[in-house]
Amino acid sequence: MKHVDVVVVGGGIHGVGVAQAVAAAGHSVLLLEKRALAAGTSSRSSKLIHGGLRYLESGQFRLVRESLRERQILLSIAPELVQLKPFILPVYRTTRRRPWQLRLGLSLYALLGGFGPEMRFATVPKSEWPLLDGLQTRGLVTVLRYLDAQTDDAALTRAVMRSAFSLGAELVLPADFYGAELRADTVVARYTRDGIPEECEARVLVNAAGPWVTQVMNRISPHVPAPRTELVQGAHIVVCDVVENGIYYVESPRDGRAVFVMPWHGNMLVGTTETRLRGSPDNVQPLTAEKHYLVNVLRHYFPRHAQLQVADLLDAFAGVRVLPAGAGHAFHRSRETVLVSDRAQRPRVLGIYGGKLTGWRATAAQVLERIRASLPSASPRADTRTLILTPE
Repeated sequence: MKHVDVVVVGGGIHGVGVAQAVAAAGHSVLLLEKRALAAGTSSRSSKLIHGGLRYLESGQFRLVRESLRERQILLSIAPELVQLKPFILPVYRTTRRRPWQLRLGLSLYALLGGFGPEMRFATVPKSEWPLLDGLQTRGLVTVLRYLDAQTDDAALTRAVMRSAFSLGAELVLPADFYGAELRADTVVARYTRDGIPEECEARVLVNAAGPWVTQVMNRISPHVPAPRTELVQGAHIVVCDVVENGIYYVESPRDGRAVFVMPWHGNMLVGTTETRLRGSPDNVQPLTAEKHYLVNVLRHYFPRHAQLQVADLLDAFAGVRVLPAGAGHAFHRSRETVLVSDRAQRPRVLGIYGGKLTGWRATAAQVLERIRASLPSASPRADTRTLILTPE
């Protein structure tokens, strides 16, 4: 039987982040992924590394501060993968939030981000409105511009895994995890490699399976209680067009939800939605209603797409998020990441529930801190705050 310090289940951004953090701390780590790195939500996100401006309304100041700190770290360690982009925030007579509210929010955003040059915001002069990629100007009151960042989520995930490899991490792919048994101070993970059953004993199993986190937890014996969660899918559409002046942050005219219109690989990406997932996350697809919703947002703000039909889309995809269960719309739920372990002291299992693309490195650091007492002493090899990440 193979022996390692940590087994990680799930090859999305949080799984590879944990693998990197554990290896950087000097420990042995084995990552199990059933399909491909970033095969799930980590290749189907909105591609944004941002502080979460809209989370200020719900008082999630700690999350915003942490996200802005992580954005700064990623801009430093992954300059080819994470770039600052201008975000354009148009305010119309019908916009639910008034200009003074948005300026106040951007001022607080800048405060939480440390008032650096990348936190500055400004009003776009009316003389420049015709240059805003054909943005609807009828009823437009003002336009604000600030900075946040964009990435290629799948490429970032692969870069983090390459960094983990360089530190000694191992990967089994494809690996179908089918169970684990908790022992006194270890856990035995069972999986198949190319259809052949294998076992690995570890000090800790980290469940970073994203939308499959509850499924994985249910395969561990004895049972580890899990929080009540809900799977929410977010759809995006890809349109044959370009926006050249930045990423547009608009609100749906139907329900006020935030929607981004952004450049993506020579085309236009529009998203996202938040719809309760009915069924398994294995084959999630954007619903027809979600495509119509996003097409209508694009038509509303960019008149040149007034005749756009769902049939005209180049592509559409959907990812799945794990959110706390509760009443009301998913849009208003907390985005805080929840870490759940089998016991408070010397955990053998730790599950990651939720999580944001922006915060993957901080989440991995928190996981490492939670499981540190379960691990043998080791000499650190690197600091993930300074490890450079490069594209393939």
